[in-house]
Amino acid sequence: MAAANLRKRLITAFLLILVVVLVTWFDKPIPWLTLGAAIWCCLALIEFYKLVEKNDPRINPLTIFGIIWAIAFIVSPHFSTATVYPALITAGIIISLIWLIFKKEKGSAFLSWAWTVTGVLFVGLLLSHLVALRLLPDGAGWTFLALFTVIASDSAAFFIGSAFGKRQMTPSISPKKTWVGFFGGLAGGMLASPIIVFIFALPIGWLEAVLLGMLVSVFGQLGDLAESLFKRNVNAKDSGNLLPGHGGCLDRMDSIVFGAVVVYYYVSWLV
Repeated sequence: MAAANLRKRLITAFLLILVVVLVTWFDKPIPWLTLGAAIWCCLALIEFYKLVEKNDPRINPLTIFGIIWAIAFIVSPHFSTATVYPALITAGIIISLIWLIFKKEKGSAFLSWAWTVTGVLFVGLLLSHLVALRLLPDGAGWTFLALFTVIASDSAAFFIGSAFGKRQMTPSISPKKTWVGFFGGLAGGMLASPIIVFIFALPIGWLEAVLLGMLVSVFGQLGDLAESLFKRNVNAKDSGNLLPGHGGCLDRMDSIVFGAVVVYYYVSWLV
């Protein structure tokens, strides 16, 4: 059974990586990564809201509104984020609060509203940084750096932790996470980043690339723990079963979006 699950996990991972490479590399005649991120955002946000509703029947997130709001975040990097982000956040909060006034169920209205906003910010706002990263100069290379550094980190953490890990890192959040796995993931990220920098001739030195790889790995693994904490709070093991061996779309985006945020702001502020 373990071998069969590993095989499904590897096949799914290969297909996902192939799709991600294609939509990242090709940006004409339409921005394929933006389209892919929008689709992924919809699926992940639906999973998020279903988990919340299943855990507490009193909660009824504004799902349709949340999806529209999140997609607006995904598209927003194609405009000036300096003005669009604040406008989207402000407009979304105001419109959603007005919407609550007309909901029949008033007792848990603000709880539903809070989860609606949380889902949009966690999925839509964070995922939009992947699109914003692709739109930077050398955007394809930076996006591949974020993606493959996270993949290398996650893979190293998984296999090294499974083989040698004993001391649990955060038993109350994710019992399978070990310190050996964490440092294995760190090594994987620090190794992958300079390789991607070399392949795409990105304008940073190898020491800086190693540092960036370390940051991406650390924040990627923290993102994974953050999503594990969310799932523990809503009493779920996986967000869904759309991806054999990996769970749902929400399960596969946590470390990716945290890594993309790190690379985006690192490049925007320091490169």
